[in-house]
Amino acid sequence: MAEPEYNNYDSFVGKTKVVLILLGIFPFLMVIYLFVYERIHLTDMMVLFAALTCFLLLAGFSLLRKSADQLVDLSRKTDSILLDKNKTFIQITADRELNDIAGNFNSIIQELNELKRDISEQSVQLMTYSRNLTLSYKRIQEEEDLRRMLTRYVGDNLVERLIKSKDEVFLEHERTEATILFADIRAFSTFSERMEAEEVVTMLNRFFSTMSGIIFKYNGVLDKFVGDQIMAVFGLIPSENKGSCDAIRAAIEMQDTIEKMMKDENKEYKESFDIGIGINTGIVIVGSVGSESRKDHTVIGDSVNIAARLEKMAGGGEIIVGKETHSQTKGLFRIQEEGKIYVKNKIEPVLCYKVLR
Repeated sequence: MAEPEYNNYDSFVGKTKVVLILLGIFPFLMVIYLFVYERIHLTDMMVLFAALTCFLLLAGFSLLRKSADQLVDLSRKTDSILLDKNKTFIQITADRELNDIAGNFNSIIQELNELKRDISEQSVQLMTYSRNLTLSYKRIQEEEDLRRMLTRYVGDNLVERLIKSKDEVFLEHERTEATILFADIRAFSTFSERMEAEEVVTMLNRFFSTMSGIIFKYNGVLDKFVGDQIMAVFGLIPSENKGSCDAIRAAIEMQDTIEKMMKDENKEYKESFDIGIGINTGIVIVGSVGSESRKDHTVIGDSVNIAARLEKMAGGGEIIVGKETHSQTKGLFRIQEEGKIYVKNKIEPVLCYKVLR
């Protein structure tokens, strides 16, 4: 920015110079006129008066010039503040009016500096809030992506527990009571041979999707798919009912749904199937089993093996349950005794029951 010019006529300094020149010239012109045209003789009094006049003019000029210089200094210092990012205060020694102007200007500068500092602090806070919001949004997006992925395999309740879990292992290895459900398509090999591969895959996907939804509805955990077989666990998620009761309710709805679904499928594929379901309740070990790179959250134990055997002996459309499952749900369902079966690695036979739908 160019330095302002204060010697022009439209400035205080310029006008002061003009006034002083006029005041100085006029008395001298008057003296010249009196001596030349009026023939006035020079006396000692006139000389003294002229000298005094010159002295007063010079003294007045000096005072006005000093005030003008102070005004110029004040103007230039205020102008330099525009180029100073730190907005330093004005330091001058001048007339009272100019000192008051500088003081008021310094007060404004102080307020501006405080406002700048407040704005800077608020900007830092806003940047922090913005970063935190960005991180929060990113975490929410990651949780939503994880939730969408996990809901393909487990119910919403279990997904919530998994997301809130802080450990690498979702559930610590523990021994607990659970109800195991196995469901398997009967004569699947024969059924699949009469259909195109794409049709088989489409029907299986619909079957697994529908059955998974029912399992989740009754607080079950989808353990795994093995070929055309489903394994689910009940009782791991807190519920108003016992896991055995939830498992039988889920099994009944699964059988009813399959019957309805097959009526619809016959219209398109001209083929149908049914499923057998085995349910058993007992003590199992819950934990993550596998290698460091891949783990499956599953249940293991003798009760799981018995549930698998009960499913093998169930015919199409049947639900076979073990003794403990029957004992915990007695009076809630129509159940009849089916007899005893021998299970591999067990000496005593296992008593089983059929659920009448």
